[in-house]
Amino acid sequence: MCDIQNHYTIFCVPRCAFSVDAVSEGPDLALGELVAQEFQQMSIGRFYGGVAALIWVPEDNRYLLLKRSDDKDFAAGVWECVTGRLDQGEGFEDAVRREVREELGTEIDIEFIIGTTHFYRGAVDPKNELIGVVYGCTIPDADAVNISSEHSEYRWVTADEAVALLTASDSSTLWIRRLIASAETIKNLISPALADHLRSSGFELG
Repeated sequence: MCDIQNHYTIFCVPRCAFSVDAVSEGPDLALGELVAQEFQQMSIGRFYGGVAALIWVPEDNRYLLLKRSDDKDFAAGVWECVTGRLDQGEGFEDAVRREVREELGTEIDIEFIIGTTHFYRGAVDPKNELIGVVYGCTIPDADAVNISSEHSEYRWVTADEAVALLTASDSSTLWIRRLIASAETIKNLISPALADHLRSSGFELG
């Protein structure tokens, strides 16, 4: 990556990516001018980084659902898992562990990555755009959960009980339903050897 004016960091564009039209405008254009023209046509991504932790207890395979407080500025009163944004200088794994400590007062074991997410916290506007990583996580003791003021209540539910509870049609509810369904599939497919490897090695590659 490279830095340009105003200290924004953007992905560099190789010369082979320059459009034929721009290059064919004549030999009098300096390379710097061609680069500037290409950059002006690019949309530079600016968005929040986020994490989510779908947590279950291995002994009875129940998932933790959290009800967002009524005073939340987005998706108030909706059932969800642990979610949050990255702090500056923070990696995804550090962020998800911090968010769990802040919201539940406990530690987790990260088992696998369920998937990635991309959505807007409200209107479709760059200031609301978020991309993130969703982790499947376990805790050894369901009684260790101590929710913060971000949530008004919590429940431990099986996958079938989650389907019965999560009947609303809003995008946040449909999202958590998809997470649980994906986690159920991954848990059924993952081998014990791979599970041990992921748990011990982690996912941050530097």
